Amino acid sequence: MVSGQGGVADAPRIGVLALQGDFEAHASALGEAGAEAVPVRLPAHLAGLAGLVIPGGESSALLKLAAHDGLFEALQSFARAMPVFGTCAGCIMLARRVLRPEQESLGVLDATVERNAYGRQVDSAILETPTALPGGPLETVYIRAPRIAEIGPGVEVLAERGGHPVLVRQGRLLAATFHPELSTDRRVHRLFLEIAAGAGNGAERAA
Repeated sequence: MVSGQGGVADAPRIGVLALQGDFEAHASALGEAGAEAVPVRLPAHLAGLAGLVIPGGESSALLKLAAHDGLFEALQSFARAMPVFGTCAGCIMLARRVLRPEQESLGVLDATVERNAYGRQVDSAILETPTALPGGPLETVYIRAPRIAEIGPGVEVLAERGGHPVLVRQGRLLAATFHPELSTDRRVHRLFLEIAAGAGNGAERAA
């Protein structure tokens, strides 16, 4: 989805991993937040992006689909160098360690994440969650949500549920156990665009 008239040339190009899950909702949310969303299905699609969103879905299915054409390795290299935002299954993909059961991940976020920790589909919930972001509580949509069980010292907690982090930041990485794309509140996506813009400015200064 490309933003509307005016300012299209200045809109940051943010990739959305479009293998499985709710990538179209993220594309719409990014467009509303002021970005140009670019579908990513092959390693070549990562070129020239200011950041990447790994959406919710099924983490084991994402792993199987990413195993082709060198995409998993390309995603790992991108996540080590560029801004990446993972939601729900995307949060699992970013984590250093995954439990229930253990599985492979990109291993870039210093966190241990438990899959399906809040129950099955029928245990899904929409909550109002206090957050460190300006503007008051966030509407947080949980669907078979994972739980962040442990975080490293470099991980900042931006929101919690029941004493467990649900929105965290580690430098250029942002992760949520809920689905911000299913809310009308675009603060989390705007935060990611700010992270991507800051990373780009830093790269320009370094150059």
